[in-house]
Amino acid sequence: MSESLSGRTTSPSSFTATSCLKIFFSGIGGSGVSAIAGFMADRGNLVSGSDRLFDRVPDHPLRKLFLHKGITVVPQDGRGLDASFDCAVFSTAVEKDNPDHAAAERLAIPVKTRPAYLAAIVSAFRTIAVAGTSGKSTTAGMLVFLMQRLGMDPNFIGGGRVKQFRTPENQGNCLAGTSDLLVFEACESDGSIVNYRPVHSIISNLDVDHHSVADTARMFEQLAEHTSGRLLIGGDDRNLASCCFKNPIRFSIDSSSDYQAVDIDYQPFSTLFTVREQAFQLGLPGRHNLYNALACIALLSEMGIPPEKIAPVLPDFNGIERRFDVHLSEGGRFVIDDYAHNPHKIASLMQTMQRVSRSVCYIFQPHGYGPTRMMKDGYVRVFSTHLREADRLVLLPIYDAGGTAARDISSRDIADPVRASGRSAITAARTDVAALVGEYDAYVIFGARDDTLADLAEEIASAQRPSTDGRRSDDGLSTD
Repeated sequence: MSESLSGRTTSPSSFTATSCLKIFFSGIGGSGVSAIAGFMADRGNLVSGSDRLFDRVPDHPLRKLFLHKGITVVPQDGRGLDASFDCAVFSTAVEKDNPDHAAAERLAIPVKTRPAYLAAIVSAFRTIAVAGTSGKSTTAGMLVFLMQRLGMDPNFIGGGRVKQFRTPENQGNCLAGTSDLLVFEACESDGSIVNYRPVHSIISNLDVDHHSVADTARMFEQLAEHTSGRLLIGGDDRNLASCCFKNPIRFSIDSSSDYQAVDIDYQPFSTLFTVREQAFQLGLPGRHNLYNALACIALLSEMGIPPEKIAPVLPDFNGIERRFDVHLSEGGRFVIDDYAHNPHKIASLMQTMQRVSRSVCYIFQPHGYGPTRMMKDGYVRVFSTHLREADRLVLLPIYDAGGTAARDISSRDIADPVRASGRSAITAARTDVAALVGEYDAYVIFGARDDTLADLAEEIASAQRPSTDGRRSDDGLSTD
């Protein structure tokens, strides 16, 4: 028996048979909450929600998508809640003194956190948990795409937006299938990963992100203990090698494993490789994406799908939005947008770019004061290690999502030690970036949480493209 999605006690199997629920999501614009809200709406429930982002930006594209989908969006002032709601789900980023919380308490509406609500959903399916401090969005999205193409009709709740799932009513981070299979991202950020009971699990890698390596290792070990079927592990990861896992199945590049890639050919925007004598082509670049593909190939193979059936559909996967999105590739000039935000992801991004261009301007926006404070030393180390003499790092001001975070650190605390290591690093406002256009062969804009970074990438790309009279346009950057 488990607690149901409306707060009542029921068996997991009742999820598919339950009557229509009326659910309110506070913080509905976040990557995790938006996926759950979209998934529940697609399964026929009445969904409403609020987000302070939408209060500040009423024309936000995600708000428009929700409205097109039939999700009601209201101000985050508590007035959108009434006694007719079966449940109110809160993002962990919504403070307890928020008016929505007060309204739910006053109206005696059952309240769940986003992690608790996700746990209630996944308990009703045969689940595949995708974990790891880097790459889980791409791995989960790739796995669901392959399963869909292979006729398995899966369900999906993710953090990243799969490009080929995007429609006017779906931002690409959820999918309501007809099978009892559900693929979901098992994020370690809030500790809820220890509550999941998946059939199969993928744990790709382990590094510093939301927690220390030791703390995250303990959570990964508990997820593994709770996995009833196959456990797939990144076989080259030194931190995972120190964890206690029972009978894991490993995938790897460097070391011998159950699913090792050989005959690898890294091309600027794709990768060729062989696994168990089957040739594969992946339409995404970099070693990190090869690991993501290996995880999918290994799991599907363990589920009984022959590699020769996987190989023809793998090249069709176009990736996740804001994961190495190419806005310009023309005449040796490149503009790329990426979600990289922790040291491990940034190192993978920079290594990939070294195969693409001889001089790169990296434009990075740290994604919050708490994360920057925790990962500052890792940022300094990765930038000092991977910046070449011809490269430059431009640090934008730390992304401020509001709330009560202590604003006691700045991008200068990263730039100064990187510059002291002998690398080129500066801090700059967005309005200063225009002056750098044309100085470098490639521009990489990266950071988490702020989707307007993709707009900045497109503005830089537009400024680099030839105008109709054959000259480069230099006025494409906004000064907002």
